[in-house]
Amino acid sequence: MSDTGEIKGGRLLFLAVVAAMGGFLFGYDTAVINGGEQQIQKLWNLSAFVHGCLMSAALWGTVAGALLGGRICDGLGRKKSLLGVGAGFLVGALWSAFAQSPVEMAFARLVGGFAVGVSSIAAPVYIAEISPAERRGQLGGLFQFNVVLGMVVSQFANWWIGSPGAGFGENAWRWMLGAMAVPSLAFMLLACFLDESPRWLAARGGSRSHATVDAQERVPPGGFFSRANRRPILLAFAVAAFNQLSGINAVLYFARRIFEMAGFTASVALGCAAAMSVVLGLGTFAGLFLIDRLGRRTLLIIGSVGCIAAHFTTAAAFVFDLGAVAAACIFPFIVFFAMGQGVVIWVFISEIFPQRFRAQGQSLGSFTHWAFCAALTFVFPMMAASWLPQWIFAFFGCCLVLHLLWAVFICPETKGTQLA
Repeated sequence: MSDTGEIKGGRLLFLAVVAAMGGFLFGYDTAVINGGEQQIQKLWNLSAFVHGCLMSAALWGTVAGALLGGRICDGLGRKKSLLGVGAGFLVGALWSAFAQSPVEMAFARLVGGFAVGVSSIAAPVYIAEISPAERRGQLGGLFQFNVVLGMVVSQFANWWIGSPGAGFGENAWRWMLGAMAVPSLAFMLLACFLDESPRWLAARGGSRSHATVDAQERVPPGGFFSRANRRPILLAFAVAAFNQLSGINAVLYFARRIFEMAGFTASVALGCAAAMSVVLGLGTFAGLFLIDRLGRRTLLIIGSVGCIAAHFTTAAAFVFDLGAVAAACIFPFIVFFAMGQGVVIWVFISEIFPQRFRAQGQSLGSFTHWAFCAALTFVFPMMAASWLPQWIFAFFGCCLVLHLLWAVFICPETKGTQLA
């Protein structure tokens, strides 16, 4: 750290990489459950309703974490919040692995989900606050990269643990969930070497820059839910809701079940889920490359068109009992979602609110995103039990048609615009 308090060079990169590991645990925790969810349902003979409650427990924890994460970060500081995130993931992983009942499992997943919610605020905020303006986008992108990396690693870990040759048998799901304790512990140890955010320390000391004071003085009076914010609030709600109504997390969380619907064995289904996470990463990189070139609205439109085509083709393949075709069509859906809605959502929300309400707007978008995600995860086991697979994909396809109409006729383009 320099005499002026600015973090530079290799130290800056180290701090950003360590904080971004919170994204790795975020991605790992949200994706790991699909490898063992069917074993869990069978072990405790869960009805579709109870299984939906269990599967969505982590997401309701994430909703709570997203709502409270801002206060936690402001009250404890960024470093302590990140340490707490690591502890939450560690407890959630070990408790899940040793759970002896559905109730225990639900509480264990709730703890991990709360850590996900807080990490989605603490890590990006910390990276933004330690980064110089000219490197903030590059270093901030490490968080999104790690989210995808965590998903990829969890799927390949599930594939290996769940394979017959690994020898874990009926306890494979416990090892799948418990394996996250290793990166969680590593993150906690590395987080001990983080510096506290200079901006948080300055704010706690009561100092405020002239730029901040001037910006706040230019903001007209009124609360977050005032008439002046009505349009960005509706835009944030819509982009977050449609993000989940695309069916992305239903596909990610229940990937093994979906591929088995297409006629694959359990082992092959796990392999397909692992390959799907790699495709998600490739699509994310494509979106990051294109977002400042084509624009946010353009990517949403392209992504919607591709996802619609993939969903309805998948539905048609199930109608004609073409399981391999149905499975293959899931991959282009993942690509188009990742490069469109997946990349755009958080950037778009951060650009449509004025400075005074940007954090509250981000919280609204995050809450909407996770609430819809939790609701869909809750109902999906019941959908899978009572609907033919073609109707499931047709439903998500219809939701994306509405999203396309919204993107074409209502959504503004924010590329190149100055932040308010």
